[in-house]
Amino acid sequence: MSRLTGRARRAVRVRKKVSGTAERPRLAVFRSNRHIYAQVIDDIAGRTMAAASTLDAEAGSGEASSKREAASAVGALVARRALDKGITQVVFDRAGYRYQGRVASLAAGAREAGLQF
Repeated sequence: MSRLTGRARRAVRVRKKVSGTAERPRLAVFRSNRHIYAQVIDDIAGRTMAAASTLDAEAGSGEASSKREAASAVGALVARRALDKGITQVVFDRAGYRYQGRVASLAAGAREAGLQF
């Protein structure tokens, strides 16, 4: 089994248990080698309520000295955008990634900015 196949299987296993609602949407993370993306998703309505990535100018990805700091900035940015729309609580969806490194930094940045998991 390849790494991608294993991650996809873990993501399916996690999403069986984790679902976003309008009151408590899902904070989904996607990590590539270069960038990290986060979305706040209402699965019942099937729409993205807030999103951020290291490609956003507001995230300050060029200013961050490491990928973990950039991930933390993305977490804070997606939290700010969610809070602007009245979302205070989310369910964290790590999408099969280990909860360490950039994924954990994104979660910590979102918590520091005011989101509750």
